[in-house]
Amino acid sequence: MLCLTVMLWLVLYLPRLPLEVFPRLSSPGAIISRERVVVADEAATSAGVVPGLRLAEAWAFVPHLAVQERDPVREQLALDRLACWAGSFTSEVCCRPPATLLLEVAGSLNLFGGAEALFRRVVFGCSGQGFTPQAALAPTPLAAQWLALAGDDRPCLDKGELAGRLGCLPLTVLGLSVQDHLRLGRFGVRSLAGLFELPRAGLARRLGSVLAADLGRALGDLPDPRPRFAFPERFVERLELPARVDSAPALGFTGRRLVASLCGWLAARGAAIRECSFVLDHPRGAGQWPVTTLKLGFSGATRDAERIGRVFIERLQRLELVAPVEQIGLQAGEIEALSGHTAGLFGDRGEEAGGESLAVLVERLQARLGQDRVHALSVATEHRPENASRQVAPQIVAGRASGLRASGMRRTPCGPRPLWLLARPQPLSEAAGRPVCGGPLQLLAGPERIESGWWDAAEPAAIGDVRRDYFVAVSVRSEWLWIFRSRAGWFLHGVFA
Repeated sequence: MLCLTVMLWLVLYLPRLPLEVFPRLSSPGAIISRERVVVADEAATSAGVVPGLRLAEAWAFVPHLAVQERDPVREQLALDRLACWAGSFTSEVCCRPPATLLLEVAGSLNLFGGAEALFRRVVFGCSGQGFTPQAALAPTPLAAQWLALAGDDRPCLDKGELAGRLGCLPLTVLGLSVQDHLRLGRFGVRSLAGLFELPRAGLARRLGSVLAADLGRALGDLPDPRPRFAFPERFVERLELPARVDSAPALGFTGRRLVASLCGWLAARGAAIRECSFVLDHPRGAGQWPVTTLKLGFSGATRDAERIGRVFIERLQRLELVAPVEQIGLQAGEIEALSGHTAGLFGDRGEEAGGESLAVLVERLQARLGQDRVHALSVATEHRPENASRQVAPQIVAGRASGLRASGMRRTPCGPRPLWLLARPQPLSEAAGRPVCGGPLQLLAGPERIESGWWDAAEPAAIGDVRRDYFVAVSVRSEWLWIFRSRAGWFLHGVFA
């Protein structure tokens, strides 16, 4: 007995894909192939331009009709980009050119609140990517395809309902030849219900074994394996804008479409990024401008579309375009595995949530102030306080809300160190042998001897050889200070928090 794995297929059929890959085609417009209309926009359709119409007849209906030759390469690239986007919902994605995408979503139902919620979310997201889908949900891929072709978007979740649901569909969903349609008409068959009533063996003899096998696959009686979409090794995508854009913030909408595709690609690969780059293409010509590259960096590995999109929007607010933009591209940097996390009992994620909030804050500050103006501190193997830290790129320690991390940080045995170190030690006066800062200071701890540094004494802007005795002191205003005494006298070097 054959045991088939329980599956659920969500199909996106894109009947207007040949038109939607040409966003700049003026209206009324139509896509043609071999001098016949393939698909027309709403303005042309309302004037009588329908698929299959000869181009001369179409121009007779609409003399100012804009036409464009069909481009299968553009259509395939758009379908691949949509497949990457679908990786956010499932890694089991199949492309069926020229205009169909299949998603096996049985394993994703609990993640998205059930079949109907997932169905609505996928359809809404597909529309947000700039396509007009006819969607269907069914236990077999072929049944879902036929339902989508017929425009039946009512989810079918039970295999036992397939015969009744498919039986209402017209024969046109089968893609049969004119001769086969006429032959079935002579049998009195007008819908799939009549076709199901015919003996399979006789149907195979008269119309071929392919049709009989398709019926078995659609009803789930025969297996129907589908080749899976191979997600590319690198993410490099590009979108043409409907019109030239002169204002950088206006690029946000199209950029977010690319970000959604990127995050789907990352989800399917179980990966995340720390940086990505947007490439803005300007018009070509005699005064051609070089492309503008907008590099985004993140303080921690991420594949959160909202997080990436937010940083992108912040950068656009500060960007001044040197020329109008015609196309926008996005390419991912090096990817790394994204470790999972455990949800808390009450829906929170404990310390991890705090770490992510800190990452979002750091990224927003970098986007607004500039990458070079937001940094973390790393401990260096140097005993002189001025040289004991380095400015490094901020990173978030996974699972810790305290989190700015720098590679190479070490713990070395030493005395207390203040959070705030002055750029230059400030001289202090002395009264009765005691240092004064707004009043006599009380010494609490010390001395801690720090000396030497002869190796860089001759280098410009270096501290050089030092000999200091450091103390922790308290002022009359209860301030905790870090001071030292050298041959030149007393100095204030830091303030404790």
